Amino acid sequence: MIESFGKGAISMRKLYLAVLRKRVVGHSKRHPESGVTLIEMMVVLVIIALVAAMIVPNVIGRPNEARVAVAKTDIRAISSALELYRLDNRTYPTTSQGLGALVRRPTSPPEPSNWVQGGYLPEDPTDPWGNAYLYRSPGTTSNFDLISLGADGAIGGDGVDADIANTSAPIDG
Repeated sequence: MIESFGKGAISMRKLYLAVLRKRVVGHSKRHPESGVTLIEMMVVLVIIALVAAMIVPNVIGRPNEARVAVAKTDIRAISSALELYRLDNRTYPTTSQGLGALVRRPTSPPEPSNWVQGGYLPEDPTDPWGNAYLYRSPGTTSNFDLISLGADGAIGGDGVDADIANTSAPIDG
């Protein structure tokens, strides 16, 4: 099982190196504008985070603690995708548009002006326990709240049942 992860990591490394060779090292006189864009770099970081999120639970012997670590990694990756969305469209998705706006172009107002073809995430994100992440914009103490309700799927809790969020603000449902 670990061998398959090793092969996946190698192919991710090959992909990353190919992008770097083509864009950074392989500058040509014909294409002086070649280089790594912010979006390309963020996409690579999101892919790395998603691969790490798949590997961590199988490598660590404590699956519940590993799921907490994966949820924290997911929240950082989703937050990066939300920031890319904001950079392109000058606003975050609304609460009603939800995280689906990172996968499918929203059709409800405010419709994004520069939504990237293919989206900002490959699929609707779910936490390591199979529950949807809670998303609110504007957030309680920041531009948005992004929350996993933990192993129990309910607000509050301790240990692996504790809520995991992008901020330390209290979660009121």
